[in-house]
Amino acid sequence: MLMSRRDVALVMSGGGMNGLLLELGFLKRLRESELWPRVGWIYGTSAGALAGVMAALDRLDVLEEFVLGLQPDETFRPNRLWQLPLTGLHDYVLPRTISERIGSLEELAHDLHESPIELVVCVTDVTGAWDDTGTHAYELTYSSRTTPPELMGQAVLASAAISALVLPLRIGDTIGTDGGWVRNFPLGLAYDNPEVETIVGFRYVARYPRADAANLARLRRRLERFRAVPPVRALIGELQEAEDRQARGEPAHLAEMIIRLMRVAIARNTALEERYAAEKDASVRELEALRRDVAEIARRHAMPGRRSRAALEIKARFAAAKFPFRHDRVLPTIIVRGDAGGQSFEPSFKTGLEWPEEAKKALIARGWALAEAELRVRGIQRAAAA
Repeated sequence: MLMSRRDVALVMSGGGMNGLLLELGFLKRLRESELWPRVGWIYGTSAGALAGVMAALDRLDVLEEFVLGLQPDETFRPNRLWQLPLTGLHDYVLPRTISERIGSLEELAHDLHESPIELVVCVTDVTGAWDDTGTHAYELTYSSRTTPPELMGQAVLASAAISALVLPLRIGDTIGTDGGWVRNFPLGLAYDNPEVETIVGFRYVARYPRADAANLARLRRRLERFRAVPPVRALIGELQEAEDRQARGEPAHLAEMIIRLMRVAIARNTALEERYAAEKDASVRELEALRRDVAEIARRHAMPGRRSRAALEIKARFAAAKFPFRHDRVLPTIIVRGDAGGQSFEPSFKTGLEWPEEAKKALIARGWALAEAELRVRGIQRAAAA
């Protein structure tokens, strides 16, 4: 049987639990399409990196079983109040949960190395060796083809380590954290791959609710019984000021400020990523139109005996131009965008929070439906009907 040429790249963004569930639905629908046998690369950040591991291994059923049983305290478990200045807001327990229920990321990375689909994940470099030249702009990319499995597994976990919640991870000689800071939707990496002929991506669109002051008020009321203790009384005063700031729409504390800045960085670099791709395609189209126009002008004004030669020279000169992008192709790109709608999980990991299975199934179904609608518009057939 003739094997399909692998010329399709998948691109998947970060998005926490909401994004992971939507991307699972997106992948399940894509797996039913004629495009799936052509997938040769997956570029993912954070939730997209985690989903990308199982997609590259064609184990979406394992991923679905895993996420349907997953609960908040098995991903990012809140630390005790006295730990916060030293260890961050949460303990990163997701690596242990993955290892216990699916297998270690190093073992999965060994399997990835043999997969016909290459996985590339994005990580933010916070090692501390500041690069004033901007050579890599604090962005690290790890490929399942070239990265040793023990490092590839850590890279996937670092990509998903939400910086506002947990401390970064070591990946060999570097220290990495959530890739969303530098490249939340790695569309440009797919564009830069000369072997890619078609791109299909899922971009999670976050809808952030206003911060809830209930936790601060609850903690302040619990401390009231110890008001006679001077340090506690001072803390109560600080908590009241934090509540007042939150009521005015300001960040209540430093952690909330970091979260806001992270949202700004993610939204900004995602928008730039899509603009970069759109402008590249527009430049290629305009360049081709310019080449045709110049050739036509030369044809009209050149001496009759020199017209063919002038046209060939113009064509050769345009082909030799050293633009910082390939100017011989416009990439067909299918981007599925979606938010979590009414099934959105609360973007926090406070103690006692639960993720109902039915709500998770609804988000998976939503991701499937969003992909179905976009693929239908583009005329992409299901594999069985191909």
